[in-house]
Amino acid sequence: MENNVYAISLAKNPKITINITSGHFSTSNAHSDNYLDFCELKCNALVARDVARELAIPYLSSTVVDTIICIEKTAVIASYLAEELLQEGASVINTGGNIHVVSPMSNAYGNWFFPSNRAEWINGKNVLLLVATVSSGRTLNSMLECIAYYGGKLAGISALYQASPDTVHQINALFTSEDIPGYHLYRPGECELCKNGEKLDAIISSEGYSKIE
Repeated sequence: MENNVYAISLAKNPKITINITSGHFSTSNAHSDNYLDFCELKCNALVARDVARELAIPYLSSTVVDTIICIEKTAVIASYLAEELLQEGASVINTGGNIHVVSPMSNAYGNWFFPSNRAEWINGKNVLLLVATVSSGRTLNSMLECIAYYGGKLAGISALYQASPDTVHQINALFTSEDIPGYHLYRPGECELCKNGEKLDAIISSEGYSKIE
């Protein structure tokens, strides 16, 4: 599996690069024929800063942000994103403001929630949601329901990767399916790799992937 690895870089900033591994992978709700590795973007401070600068562009001069909610291990990027949105400048709308960066918790049933002492950073606030990937839309929709439940006002959605166009929400994504034409995501029971008898190579989580020996 490790022999089937290639990389793609963001055209606007070649320092932002993701590695792609071909194989047969399973997430909590889908199968895919490629694993998109965002670990360097999430964990390397210098790269995460570059990522945050790119993600901040659509909001700098037009969008008030009080809180950034980050999921799927994007907290480092979110912190730099807050810094970018708070930079000084006549055209930067959040200059002189304050932004909280928070991550929700989840229970055994996969429901998102915030501790009581952090809910005040959501209720009535302009909330920017940062996710790693938008694929089936299941995680995104559940998170949007959570934000609405806590009384947050959605200011925007940013993602490192968006698998397919969303006709309901505007998502500002670094990479899209157009950048990775060979990437396919299959719903349970519809996986072409399974139909061809190909065994799973690994299980994907927000931390990375775990090989199946």
